[in-house]
Amino acid sequence: MLFVMSSLIFVQFLLLGLRVIESTTDSWRHCADFLPLDLLSFVLERDTSRLVPGVHLKQAEGVRGVHFSSPHTSMSFPSSQLLANCDLFPKEFSIVVTLKVTRSAAKRNEYIFSLMESKKLEKRGVEEEEEEVGKGNILEKDKEMAQHGEREKERRVRSNEGRIILGLRFSRKRLHFLFRGEGGLVERWGFRGARLADNQWHTLVLVVGSHHARLTVDCSSPLEIVLSRPFPSDLNIQGSRFHIGSRGRWKGLYSGLLRQLVLVPGSDATRYTCPSSEPQLAALSVPPLLSDLPVTGREDDSHVPSSETEQRVSVGLERSCSELLQGQLWFNPLKKGLYLCDGTVWIAVLEDHKRLDYVLEHQVLTTSSETHDVEVFQVPGMGVMAAMAHQSTASGSAVYLWSQTGFQLYQNISTYGALAWRHFSMGEKIFLVVSNCGRGPDKHFNKESETDFSVIYKWSKKRKRFVRFQTLQTHCARDWEAFNINRQTYLAVANHRQGNNNHTIDSVIYKWNRLTKAFEVQQMLPTSGAYDWEFFTVGPYHFLVVANAFDGITTSVDSVIYIWVNGSFQVFQTIKTFCATDWEMFQIGSRVFLVVANGHRLHANGPSRYAINSTIYELDMNGQLFVRFQDIVTYSAVDWEFFSLGEEYFLVVANSFNGESYSLNSILYRWQGYEGFVPVHWLPTIGCSDWEFFSSKGESYLIYSSAKAPLSKVFKLKTY
Repeated sequence: MLFVMSSLIFVQFLLLGLRVIESTTDSWRHCADFLPLDLLSFVLERDTSRLVPGVHLKQAEGVRGVHFSSPHTSMSFPSSQLLANCDLFPKEFSIVVTLKVTRSAAKRNEYIFSLMESKKLEKRGVEEEEEEVGKGNILEKDKEMAQHGEREKERRVRSNEGRIILGLRFSRKRLHFLFRGEGGLVERWGFRGARLADNQWHTLVLVVGSHHARLTVDCSSPLEIVLSRPFPSDLNIQGSRFHIGSRGRWKGLYSGLLRQLVLVPGSDATRYTCPSSEPQLAALSVPPLLSDLPVTGREDDSHVPSSETEQRVSVGLERSCSELLQGQLWFNPLKKGLYLCDGTVWIAVLEDHKRLDYVLEHQVLTTSSETHDVEVFQVPGMGVMAAMAHQSTASGSAVYLWSQTGFQLYQNISTYGALAWRHFSMGEKIFLVVSNCGRGPDKHFNKESETDFSVIYKWSKKRKRFVRFQTLQTHCARDWEAFNINRQTYLAVANHRQGNNNHTIDSVIYKWNRLTKAFEVQQMLPTSGAYDWEFFTVGPYHFLVVANAFDGITTSVDSVIYIWVNGSFQVFQTIKTFCATDWEMFQIGSRVFLVVANGHRLHANGPSRYAINSTIYELDMNGQLFVRFQDIVTYSAVDWEFFSLGEEYFLVVANSFNGESYSLNSILYRWQGYEGFVPVHWLPTIGCSDWEFFSSKGESYLIYSSAKAPLSKVFKLKTY
């Protein structure tokens, strides 16, 4: 047991060394991106062979907790031992507490924990005080001090402590969160209705964000405070100390039982603990000394010896497996996995896949021009690459290569008002096709046809560059889609308009001719301001859906789903859309969905509405058509991107304009089953035109392009 506990301490300190330090403009460093920090375990596990003075192990309702009889120095430790190499407390964080409060405690203000400023005493004064105390004990000249030795120890602890920096305490009707605010004044947030003094176990999750504070008790509906001003971002913790169960004084000493106390910087811990089969005892990280739930009896407030019977199920961040632990189960609350020790290693019995925790800005990529589209793809022997469709004709478009630090410029390709790139392959050959909506300097203007030229490029293994392969006439092409049917390769182009006014034109399906080694016209399909094609397959059936945006008068037009029948595409279903700019098909289990990005409502010369619903449709297998599943309010949406992490599914929308500004949040939604997709992350973007998801070396990323600023951003998806 001692070895296991020591290993846990080592792992915790190892994890502390792996965090990300966020620098501020004045060089102060924030404590950020930690795994959950088990404050209670940190104190109790200094010596696992015995409990420290002033701490007793008790059992209530069959559950173990610790009881504090005095504010002993062992219940205090420097914050630098836990929050190392940083100067400022996290700007956003969670606190998870499992406690049991007696009814009599409601008459007092008691501290669950506190973070106190250190008050240095002059060395001489300390030495003199210690000398006098020593004389009093040896010579027995001060009988009163001998009778109150523990209180004198507490007084000496108090003399070394200054003002409170941060703390959590409860009173008769409220839970209070205290912190040092502006001007050094202590501010207090009170959560009314959190009646804890009922002699029952409760698990609390306090989440402090930039604009709100939220308290969840036993996984029930949260109590929320909208902040008039955010939690301070410059809360200095240099030289401070944590106190568990007190603020270093007898007054305010916690009189109940404490089972769990965890600090989670930079994350909402509610998702770790809720829902739970035992919400009053929802566990994130319970110290090993307390994690065993005795199988016999439920004797309230009975003392439990620390050498009680061998653990059968342990809970914590890390455990070692040995012959002595063979057959024991271990539950990891972070991975939400259950493991069995076979005498040597832990074998997964039930393991949860990684889940999205939060999103970090990874790279700001300065581009030569505003960008309408980004295409991310793999080239064997090279790695991850990204092709940017730049608006500027002068600078052309860029192809980037992914490195450890982010995307680096690899190749520049001449394009003319590029709107989209599409990557595809035929066998081992890799291609890129660009949608141009402009004329190059070598093209003659023809008022009758008013055509543009889109270009297919082929990857040259010898030159390690994309080289021009074939040119195709298009009409302000907005998108290309590549797909295979019966081992034949096809390309579909979305012709948006001919000239400035004619939007009702044909888009074209091209087929690869193996004899001529070129793409040739296979089928023409009537479209109205076509913006996007999406190909997908369901069972033996092949579908192609077009996003129609404008017919010259209104954006309220039908988009069309086609089905492949006898060598060509036939109309399968029409769906009313409003300036449809993108379709995205995805599957969750056996369910098939299509989501459309609706840009805005416009009729003739009337005003445009940019805040409108984009819609998710689900394929009804019995009715053999797509039916409305969920509406989501978007702001001139131009793209949807679907991706999965483990067993979780996400959609991210490119919100581009709200009628007043191009600077607004694009939103990441998570699949919640019967609730559909719910928003979980708000990502600040500027004129967002496209999202792409990609992975590299086990890490997951999102990149967005901007049609209104010469930049793109890469976000790293942090998982747990």
